[in-house]
Amino acid sequence: MEVVCPDVVGTVQGVIERGTIVLNKPLNIVLVEPEIPPNTGNVARLCAATGASLHLVKPLGFSIDDKQLKRAGLDYWHLLDIVVYENFREFEEKNPVGRRYLATTKGGRNHTDILYEPGGYLLFGKETKGLAPEILAHYPDTTFRLPMRAEARSLNLSNSVAVVVYEALRQWSFPGLV
Repeated sequence: MEVVCPDVVGTVQGVIERGTIVLNKPLNIVLVEPEIPPNTGNVARLCAATGASLHLVKPLGFSIDDKQLKRAGLDYWHLLDIVVYENFREFEEKNPVGRRYLATTKGGRNHTDILYEPGGYLLFGKETKGLAPEILAHYPDTTFRLPMRAEARSLNLSNSVAVVVYEALRQWSFPGLV
């Protein structure tokens, strides 16, 4: 049995350090260079509630022990499988299998036009710039967008993740959820 220091149980850093994550889950959320702690905390809570894994790709725009991050995730951190990578290359090397689905305002298809495969990765970019052009260019066939008015620049990151996660889960008939 693994022993976890009581002062880190339930904290963001404690979840990362416990080393008991389950990889290759049916649903994996990847935030590439997220900048705003409450958005990442909200996505962490979503992952905990849906059973998705959360993958964070550095650089992060906040400290992993940021109070806002922890507050947004509430007391769900113990339900979360989370992995932090130094850069996108490390993410790719450690996750060679699984289709990538890229959210971008430049996507040609709506999020509902994608057939999400279990074991895939839903990628979302930083709040101010989205995913880097080289990442988008590497996966041109699986980019998508969320429909919105032409006058709007983008949606909030955590809201966008929630919309896409629940579309994928809907397609799979919400496995394991009540």
